[in-house]
Amino acid sequence: MRGSPSGHVGLPVLFRKQPFRESNLAACRPPRRARPHSTRPRIALLLSHRIDPEVPLADQVSELKALQEGGKTAHVGLSEVSVDQIEQARAIAPIASVHNLYNLANRTAENVLDYCERHHVAFIPWFPLATGGLAKPGGPIEAVASRLSASPSQLMLAWLLHRSPVVLPIPGTSSVEHLEQNVAVAGLQLTEEDVAELT
Repeated sequence: MRGSPSGHVGLPVLFRKQPFRESNLAACRPPRRARPHSTRPRIALLLSHRIDPEVPLADQVSELKALQEGGKTAHVGLSEVSVDQIEQARAIAPIASVHNLYNLANRTAENVLDYCERHHVAFIPWFPLATGGLAKPGGPIEAVASRLSASPSQLMLAWLLHRSPVVLPIPGTSSVEHLEQNVAVAGLQLTEEDVAELT
């Protein structure tokens, strides 16, 4: 992967939970001071995969902050967190994004999204295209998608983008054709009637 001219690697990196022990962190902990004109690429956004319940949250976020201050990553994000955990983390380090389960069929993270919007924190929904029973034949997704000449997947992405300006969906794709379909969603405008019918 090539870095950008600024030296940032342009894709977010999600790391899975590992015990935050000294032996594991020794190899990756950066020096406290970054080199002033380092040309080495750094990660644009480092997302913690989960909060380890066996380790104080403050300790975990402090290590992420150390990676940021050491020039290893430009920004820090959290995944599957509550509003209280975000507030605790933000008291220690700037949190650029939150990566929680959220889609039309599962909106349990609604309060987290509302918090992110109020505080200008990017919200990255995972499993963004899940529809549950809403996609059944004759259901609201089929009706609205047909009316807009869109696929159900495109409609789900459009709904997420309409939901909040801080939402950043990251749907997977396996082909150029699929990628083009995802990009075309930017031009798909939902009316308030469409949204009401879906929700």
